Amino acid sequence: MNKKITRLSILIPAYNEGKTITIILDKVKNVELIDGIEKELVIVNDCSSDNTVEVVSNYIAANPDLRITLYSQEVNKGKGAAIHKAIEICTGDYLIVQDADLEYDPREFNLMLQPVVEGFADVVYGSRFVGHHPHRILFYWHSIGNRFLTRLSNMFTNLNLTDMETCYKLMDSSVAKSLKLKEKRFGFEPEVTAKIARIPKIRIYEVGISYYGRTYEEGKKIGWKDGFRAIWCILKYNLFSK
Repeated sequence: MNKKITRLSILIPAYNEGKTITIILDKVKNVELIDGIEKELVIVNDCSSDNTVEVVSNYIAANPDLRITLYSQEVNKGKGAAIHKAIEICTGDYLIVQDADLEYDPREFNLMLQPVVEGFADVVYGSRFVGHHPHRILFYWHSIGNRFLTRLSNMFTNLNLTDMETCYKLMDSSVAKSLKLKEKRFGFEPEVTAKIARIPKIRIYEVGISYYGRTYEEGKKIGWKDGFRAIWCILKYNLFSK
């Protein structure tokens, strides 16, 4: 499945991120990708009620040299639905999801790209639970929940991932476009993992990444209901809906 990467599509689902989105866009802008890879930013506004669209539109106007596409959903459909749309319209050879908040560091795109560029990997997961990179200390039960969901997913996929729920998943765009993804909220992670795992001879790697987590007061959106939905999605896409 090896192919030369000329462009990386950076998919940014955004919902009420007007306060922070220019910071993350600047971080993405300032990253120089290895091997001369170009960047394409695909921002999908999920019907934000704040000034996200205005802020992004102004940023696009101020940065004409950046390849940026802004698409706005007519109604709020959820993070997964925003990612589906971004996958549909992106044009890069490979893609990666970048949350609009400040929890993940775009400077680590190159850590993710390295196994692909060197011809070892087709898909790369960025794990918050391995390596020596900095991690903000936050919620104990949240981390336990993440590890439980990863282990449950691994039991069905027969993978040995340490962080199935990570935002950072780098993959061939043609593979992503072929998956026929359905989950519109945070069920995206177990669904995409289950479907990738079934691709014959797919080579999945994992690299350690940093994590600068947010509290709920700072804007974190995922909650306990999403955890139960993730359990259902693991069962659904591994047992009942192949």
